[in-house]
Amino acid sequence: MSRTLLLLSSMLIALTLAYSALDSIKHRFYIFDPTSVASIARRNVLLHQSLNHSSPLPLFEAIQRDLAASSPRIAAHLNSHPLTDEKEWMFNNAGGAMGSMYLLHASITEYLIFFGTPLGTEGHTGRHTADDYFHILTGTQYAAYPHSLTPEVYRAGDVHHLKRGHVKQYMMPESGCWALELAQGWIPPMLPFGFADTVSSTLDFGTFARTVWITGREMVKNLVKGKF
Repeated sequence: MSRTLLLLSSMLIALTLAYSALDSIKHRFYIFDPTSVASIARRNVLLHQSLNHSSPLPLFEAIQRDLAASSPRIAAHLNSHPLTDEKEWMFNNAGGAMGSMYLLHASITEYLIFFGTPLGTEGHTGRHTADDYFHILTGTQYAAYPHSLTPEVYRAGDVHHLKRGHVKQYMMPESGCWALELAQGWIPPMLPFGFADTVSSTLDFGTFARTVWITGREMVKNLVKGKF
């Protein structure tokens, strides 16, 4: 019994040390700079507003082009399927909220997606192992901590930074809201939150399969290219 406890304790210590070491260098695997992503998003939001497009698609396409043009490294790790490919879009049910998303990039340490809804939604952000940068592209997002008596308000061009380990309630009104979401940290522990509502409530296994396939496809592609 004492040997078993000693072995388990040693394994726990080793895993803790390994996690601490990896956590301290995970930023080396990032390909996106939050400041640059925010600048690209904000610039295109202003242009989109001046052109008064009825659909957010031209805005999404402009952001995708600017991201690819910003760095050959980034261009090599973006989803190569067009935004007009309906099969690349999927529902996402998480924390009681429902929206649609298109995956621009996914790796072990980062993801970048277009996420939102034309109908409105509300839910729980989840408590995650990554920093989340939510760049509002159209519409408005509201958010609040448990102790908040008034909401945080984020409009087109703003960035809602949900720090790693923090948790909030959030809401997108019925008029709709779309965002460019960048997560940086450890992505695999976030996946159960993204899948839980599907396997326990909606039972939409077609969406589940598509989400697993596209996410896995992009993660494996980036692992093969040496980008975690």
